[in-house]
Amino acid sequence: MPDIRKHFLRYTRYIFYLLSIFVLCWGFTPFPDVFLGLILGTSFSLLNLWLMKNRMEKFDRAMDEGKKVRSLGTLSRMASAGVAVLIALEFPEFIHLISTVFGLMMVYFVIMIDYVLQQVLHKKREER
Repeated sequence: MPDIRKHFLRYTRYIFYLLSIFVLCWGFTPFPDVFLGLILGTSFSLLNLWLMKNRMEKFDRAMDEGKKVRSLGTLSRMASAGVAVLIALEFPEFIHLISTVFGLMMVYFVIMIDYVLQQVLHKKREER
């Protein structure tokens, strides 16, 4: 269980760094609609990560107690992604739709990059 929280905190930190970069780019580049889409999608992606972490903790507790768990909340995460896309479709002059979709996938990119980073660091520790 502590592993889930540790990973979640690390991923959240990385996402906040990315969001701060996106906000700076939104304010200082000639592409504010693209970066606003990335901000929107990444924010909803962070929400989906938080929902998944809570469901995984609930699942872990239920397994320890021998109870059944209905699901890991796929429908709620899909619904939140749909809301992000609907917001982008409602305001196309301010929010770029494709960058919103890329923002929704940002947590998965962060998880993959973090995994590779952790593997490289682990191998370096083993070599010592």
